[in-house]
Amino acid sequence: MVCETLRCAQSDMNTTMENKQPRIRLSGVLLKATLLFVLFNFAFIYLQDIPLGKFSLYNFIFPGRERLPFGETREAYNLSLFDLDAMFASHVLAGTEKTPEEYRVLLIGDSSVWGTLLAPDQTLAGQLNASPITACGKEVRAYNLGYPTISVMKDLMILDQAKQYRPDMVIWLTTLEAFPNDKQLSSPIVANNVERVRQLITNYQLLADPNDPALVNASKWDQTFVSRRRALADILRLQLYGALWAATGIDQFYPEDYERAQIDLEPEDEFHGLTSLQDASFQGALAFDVLDAGISAVPVPTILINEPMLISNGLNSDIRYNFFYPRWAYDEYRQLLTEHAEARNWHYLDLWDLVPMQEFANSAIHLTPDGEAMLSGEIAKAIQTLCE
Repeated sequence: MVCETLRCAQSDMNTTMENKQPRIRLSGVLLKATLLFVLFNFAFIYLQDIPLGKFSLYNFIFPGRERLPFGETREAYNLSLFDLDAMFASHVLAGTEKTPEEYRVLLIGDSSVWGTLLAPDQTLAGQLNASPITACGKEVRAYNLGYPTISVMKDLMILDQAKQYRPDMVIWLTTLEAFPNDKQLSSPIVANNVERVRQLITNYQLLADPNDPALVNASKWDQTFVSRRRALADILRLQLYGALWAATGIDQFYPEDYERAQIDLEPEDEFHGLTSLQDASFQGALAFDVLDAGISAVPVPTILINEPMLISNGLNSDIRYNFFYPRWAYDEYRQLLTEHAEARNWHYLDLWDLVPMQEFANSAIHLTPDGEAMLSGEIAKAIQTLCE
């Protein structure tokens, strides 16, 4: 009986102690966590000036990429993003210290320079680096800064970012499709870098409208953590892909077969809303002011190249050279560009017809490895000639 009384007393005491211990209320914890997240979400607006993209595992744990990130297939170990800081931080250029013996050449242009369907060593940069070239008494090292959209504004933006890497020469490959005013701000990488673009418009006094609706204007909500989570996730994914890139060297999808560039063409002579009957309006429709800005952006010798393109001999080839260009528009462009370059005493090469039709891959501007070798040979000679 006494034992039972003691046990009851002990049980009452334990119950009393348990009642005195503070209880954690789940609803209170959730409320505090929610408030903290909301505060962090909106406080993130004031972190916009911190260049998160510059913090990179490339050139530190993983080797730098040979070309700027672009792509949306898992097999490519690559992705497209709009953060130029992150893109450049992943590139081998950012991690290569310039030595006194290096003659640094930056290659700027579209997907033909980037190297669609080409392995890194088959691209223009890869082939220039494979054969020892000397210029001005130094060894040439070419860096691939091509990017797969066609726009001289996009090229200017990349050039402006790249000038911090102390180039000795810029080689800028371009084509007519890069010039129409109506597409300068519509390239996704341009449209999503609105502050950079507006700064370029101001600094170089460009004719483009800084308030063009094509530009993506970020509201305060768009600058919060919740709205920017995709962009931040892309930066993280780019780092994670570094391990796969380092292990394989693969940065794009290489199909076993693909459709060759179009030879039989439509009987149309329109180019961006203009026809041969409106050729008087043609020059005003092209962004030569952006080209001028690009040539002056980096105070080093620049070689401007009208890049090779496919010249069809198929159906309606008397009307069009290829999928991109009616003959009247391209012929007028070539004359205008030549006159523009000569008037400014630029280093200019017109290599439009250098490569035969069979050496184009899946586009009128994408070259096969052999076509790329022909182009790299001409450019190598131009580099050396400019240094004599």
